[in-house]
Order: sequence, then C-alpha cells, then structure tokens
Amino acid sequence: MDAGDRPARLAVGILGAGRVGSVLGAALVTAGHRVVAASGVSDASQRRAAERLGVSPVTPDEVVRASELVLLTVPDDVLPGLVSGLAATGADLHGKLLAHTSGAYGLSVLEPAAQAGALPLALHPVMTFTGRDDDLRRLVGCSFGVTAPPTLRPVAEALVIEMSGEPVWIDDADRALYHAALAGAANHMVTLIAESQELLGRIGVEHPGRMLGPLLGAALDNVLRLGIAGLTGPVVRGDAGTVRKHVDALILAAPEAADAYIALARLTADRALAAGLLKPEAAERLLDALGGNIWT
Repeated sequence: MDAGDRPARLAVGILGAGRVGSVLGAALVTAGHRVVAASGVSDASQRRAAERLGVSPVTPDEVVRASELVLLTVPDDVLPGLVSGLAATGADLHGKLLAHTSGAYGLSVLEPAAQAGALPLALHPVMTFTGRDDDLRRLVGCSFGVTAPPTLRPVAEALVIEMSGEPVWIDDADRALYHAALAGAANHMVTLIAESQELLGRIGVEHPGRMLGPLLGAALDNVLRLGIAGLTGPVVRGDAGTVRKHVDALILAAPEAADAYIALARLTADRALAAGLLKPEAAERLLDALGGNIWT
C-alpha cells in the first residue's frame, strides 16, 4: 500500500484481544474495516474475540498471515518479546502495518519487524478501559499519542480519526516522558482517591465516594482550566499547622499514606512557590511542618 494514502478498507488482525484490542478492533469495524483474526491467551480475551469481534482465536502467526493491519495490544513487558518472536519465526510481515498501543514504547520496539518489511506505527489511546460495553463510546474524542515514520504519519493519523480519536504527534524520544505524565495523573489519582475513601470509611463515613465526588469534580475542573492557579487547600494557604496535623494523623492511622502525603505536599508547595502563589515565609513554615527541603 502507498504509505501516504488514507487507509483503504483493511483486513485487521489483533494480537492480544483484551480490553484495549477488542475495543479498538470494534472501532475499526465501525469505520468499515474487517477484523479477520485475533489471538488471546486468557479466557476473557478469547471471549472478547468471539463476542466483540466475531472471530475465533487463532495463533499469532495465523493472525499476521491473514491481516493487512496487525494491532499489538499486549502488556508493555510482553511487547518486545512478541515482536522479536514474530520476526525470528519468519512471520510474513512484509508490507503490513504493524501498530502497537503502548504508551511508553515508540518505534524502536518494532525494529525487528521493520527489518522484515513491516510498516511500524505507535498508536496509544489516552484512555482507561474496563472491559465494559461503554469502552467504545469513550473513544469518541479520545486523544491518541501517535508516533510513526514521516511517510506513515498520514496513515497513522487517518486510522486514529477513523476510530473517532484525535491524533497527537509524540516524538519517538519523548514517549517515556509522555507516558509517565499520563500514568502519574491517572493511575496515581486512582490510588490517592481509593486511599481517601478507605480513610473516610475508617472513621465511619458511610458513603465516601458521595462525599468526595463534588470536591474532586471541582478540583479536576479547576486544574484543567486554570493549571496550578486552580490550586486550593492548606498548602497553598501556607497553613503549616494544619499540614502538620495531617501528617501526625496519617502517621498513626496509615504510615504508608503519610510518606506519600509528605512527598506530594512538598511537590505542591514547590510548584505553588514557583508560581508566586505561596510566599517564601509561608514556604519556610511548611518546610518545618513537613520535615524536609522543598527546594531540591
């Protein structure tokens, strides 16, 4: 195929028909492509291949043989071995689009396949998938971190648009930092909120999620619209006494959470100070309350 053209209707194969692979495959079917083969190790993946994609699981080599576009939707740690294995076993990769969905990896992980003639793409959906039916709806307007050779950029961007996503170009050298930023925001947020729910539950709050929902919704809206200027709370106010009470209470109730609180309070104070939201004298009081240096 001509790499500069909009993709024709493609025969799509999926290696790893899990939460991500099944929903991207379904999105491509909606756009008019055909899922012709899929592989999956777990029972859940095999069930999704049948229910969402209408195909029975086959071997990876059979997936590649039947496809023009192969989606590699496997865990990050599995990806290098999968690509190397395909190249080493002589799978017919020549002229086939080979797209992985890892955020942290760029094109180098696909180099063994590219040497065998594959056309490499990195298409990472900036979304969390739960395996439920609403995953497909979440793709609408979802950003994709796209990395591809210059000649394949139009193809990569067209595929994302066909999946109802928004392509955002990420330089190959920036993939790790790009993914760290996303994981730090989304994954750590889940951990922090789950920790808050547990602490509230310990003191008898019956519905912690109901209590936290409006507060977290407002905080998320503030930061997305205003950046660090949307910060509120005791750190930006310089309330060192309150911060110290938080630390003391957490040390008694959840020591592991106290360490995280201190680290995040230092980062918050550092950013607030740099933005001119926190006065130096207030920062000094916070430093004492937190027991460390925020100007590292």
